[in-house]
Amino acid sequence: MSADHKPKEYSIFAIALNLMLACFVSGLVIATTYFFTAPLALKQAAITQTNVMKTLVVDADTFTPIDGKTGWFTATKSGQTIAYVVPGESKGYGGKITMLVAVSPEGKVIKYEILTANETPGLGDNANKDPFKKQFTDKTSEALIVTKDPSNTKNIQAMTGATISSKAVTLGVKGAVDEVVQFVGGQ
Repeated sequence: MSADHKPKEYSIFAIALNLMLACFVSGLVIATTYFFTAPLALKQAAITQTNVMKTLVVDADTFTPIDGKTGWFTATKSGQTIAYVVPGESKGYGGKITMLVAVSPEGKVIKYEILTANETPGLGDNANKDPFKKQFTDKTSEALIVTKDPSNTKNIQAMTGATISSKAVTLGVKGAVDEVVQFVGGQ
C-alpha cells in the first residue's frame, strides 16, 4: 500500500451525524407508515367488534355506544334495549383474558366471546367453545360460581384440567354482569 492510499479516518462527529440521519429517516418511514395504516387498523378493529357483537346478540338491529362507559354498547331491536354488550377481563392461567359479554337488561348472561387469551391449547382454550360456553346462557351473577360437582347444574362446571381458566372466564363474565346490573339499577 502506498503512502497516498491511507484508510479514511472518520471523526466521532461524522459517525454521530450519519447515525442521527439514519435514525431520522427510519423514524420518518415508520411515522409515514403509521399515518396511513392506523386509520385502516382502527376501521378493521371496529368492523371486527361489530361482527363479534352481532354474534353475541343476533336479534339486535343496532349497537350504540353508551356515553361515559368505554367499550359498552346498547343492543336494540326496533328501538327497544334487548342487551348490553360490555367488556370483561380477568387473569387466567396463561395471563390476561379479555372478552365481550352480552347481558340482558334483567341481568342474565346471553353469551360471551373471548377476544384475547393465552390459555393452554386443548384445555383452557376450550373456554371459548361449547359445551363450556353454553353453561352461561341465562345465568344471573349469583349462579356464576365454578364447581367440580357434576350433579350441580345450577352453577358452572369447571373444564377438566383447566380449573384456573374456568374460574378466570367465569369471574370475567360475572364482573360484566354485575356492572350491567349496577348500571341498569342506577339509571
